[in-house]
Order: sequence, then C-alpha cells, then structure tokens
Amino acid sequence: MHLSDIFVPTAANVGVLSMVVYFFMLVAMYAFLANLIFTLTTHNSIVPEHRITRVMGAIIAAVAGLSYYFIQDYYRHMLADLSALGTEAERQELIRTSYNAIGQYRYMDWAVTTPLLLLKMVSMLRVEPAKAKGAITALLLADFFMVLTGYIGEQQLDAAGHILLGPKLFWGAVSTVGYLVVPFVLYRLWSRFREQAKPIERKSFKIIALSTVTTWGVYPLGYVLSVLDIDMNWVHLSFSVADIVNKVGLSVVVYLAGKTLLDERVPMEATQPAYQIN
Repeated sequence: MHLSDIFVPTAANVGVLSMVVYFFMLVAMYAFLANLIFTLTTHNSIVPEHRITRVMGAIIAAVAGLSYYFIQDYYRHMLADLSALGTEAERQELIRTSYNAIGQYRYMDWAVTTPLLLLKMVSMLRVEPAKAKGAITALLLADFFMVLTGYIGEQQLDAAGHILLGPKLFWGAVSTVGYLVVPFVLYRLWSRFREQAKPIERKSFKIIALSTVTTWGVYPLGYVLSVLDIDMNWVHLSFSVADIVNKVGLSVVVYLAGKTLLDERVPMEATQPAYQIN
C-alpha cells in the first residue's frame, strides 16, 4: 500500500459539513476507547456495590467504539466516492444512501448498549433484581422492542435504496411505543426504590433519567427527519454527539457517584492508592 492510495478527505473536495461529521465520528470512536481505558483502570476507585456498573460501562464503551470504527470507515470510503461526483443532487443521493447503510451499525450497537445503560441507571437506586423482576423485565423488553422495530423501519427501502414513506413511518410509530414505556417504568422504579438510595445516587439517577427522556429523543427525531428532503449529514452529526453524551457522559456520572461514596466511607489516605494507575 502506498500513501497516495489512501484517501484523506478535505473540505475542498467533500464540503465543510461532511468534514465536521467525519470529525465527530472519529472523536466518538476515540472517546469510547478512552472511556474503556478509564473504566478498566479505575475499577477499584468506587464502592464495591457499583463496580458491576463499571463492567457494564466497559462493555458499552467497547461495543460503541467498535461500532464507530466501522461507521467512520464506511463514511470515509463514501467520502472518496462523494469527491468524484459533480452535481449536488448526486452527492445528496449518495449521502442519503450511505445513511441507510450506516444506520444498521447504529441499531446493532444500540441493541447491546441501551439495555446496559438502563441497567446502570437502575443500579443507582440499589434495586435488588429479585424485588423488581417484572419492572426490570418490562424495561429491557420495551427497550429491545424499540430498537428492533426501529431497525425494521429503517429497512423499509425499495430496490433502488429509496425510503418507503408509509411503511417506515408505521414502524417508527410502533417503535415509539417502546420508547414511551421506558420512562414510565423508570418512574415507577424511582417511586418505589428512591428512599433506599444515597443522595448522590438519587442525583445521578435523575441526571441519567433526564438524559433518557431528552437526548434519547434525538434518535426518533432523526428517524422522522430521514423521510424529509434534508442533508442527512445533520442526522449523522446529531447521532454522534448524542452517543458521546449518553455513553461517555453517563459513565462519568456513575463513576463520580461511586467515587464520592467511597471517599465518604473510608479515609482519603486509604483510597488514594486506588486512584493510581499501576
């Protein structure tokens, strides 16, 4: 392989927006890799009862990082083809087609990472699975239902790769049912178990829950916007930023909660060695 054979996109041949999207895809991949390393090296820096949530965080970071490796690689090859096209109409058609392809990686990622994110949230309330089997099962089933039906909706394409409007909107509406069940079940768990959680854990739960009902809304919004005549780069950009916030940001929230509890429980001189990386 020669360096001249490697396509490195620039704004001059693919446009500024496409370069910003590519930038955030790579940043997301690096952020998940950094989060994985940080999670593994600080495993003993939090209270024992929340260390299982750090394992979940490591799995989330690994899956998301691998997914974004495939996403950015596909997108970079798409940009190589994009740079050879002459008209804006041809470019937008290629970007839209690539969005449909990249979406498959995202849904496979979400099928693994979103249930783990929800379990991390539940752990902040110190919920014993045996005491909330039904609620936790409903939460995970609703989440999987949401992701699976959304994925089916994204597959509503004709032979030329164009979106079939009616079927896609139908499956989007079906997927929304699962999305609405998730905050409902989380609220029920909050009402039932919040008193047994520590103040810092309740605060963390509320932050993560707020993210679930706000930043998670970016995904169904992007789903709906994909049927409109817009530059799909904006959806790519929104999804990448939302993924960083939801997966890296919430991992930090859980870490800070566990670290605060450990600092309150034992003297600083006893916990300090746990913060050192050997």
